[in-house]
Amino acid sequence: MKSNKILNILIAAIAFIGGILFIRVLMEDAQAIEESVDLQNSLVSPLISFSYWLCIAAIVITIGLAFLSLIRNPENLKKTLGGLAVLAVLLLVAYFLSDSNAVYNAAGGIEAGGEAGSAINRWVGAGIWYSIILGSIAGLFFVWDLVKGLIK
Repeated sequence: MKSNKILNILIAAIAFIGGILFIRVLMEDAQAIEESVDLQNSLVSPLISFSYWLCIAAIVITIGLAFLSLIRNPENLKKTLGGLAVLAVLLLVAYFLSDSNAVYNAAGGIEAGGEAGSAINRWVGAGIWYSIILGSIAGLFFVWDLVKGLIK
């Protein structure tokens, strides 16, 4: 119960700070903000910095709690590592299915960075194949679940 109160106070403080920063921006004339770099730096930059650090904190806390949950439950850790291994194998398959041919633009010239044998071409192709493989697996599971539901 005590942690809920602390969490509520923290959430209220974050909302209060964000609200003050947002109201400061709203109180100024939009045209003046667009024209004055000093005004932008004094009003908009603190809001952006606050949002940036809030986002970083949320990401770190989320990842930390996920890892903590996995460490506390070894059975879920095994399942997670197994799932990651399957995804790694599928990525390896996608990488070997991809090619590194040259990438041509509409005028018939080779795009910058798209030369034959480029590692970028290979990884882009691997990403496309990876999406196709995962999408196909998801589609098969969807159809399987639909058929199973119709049979019941």
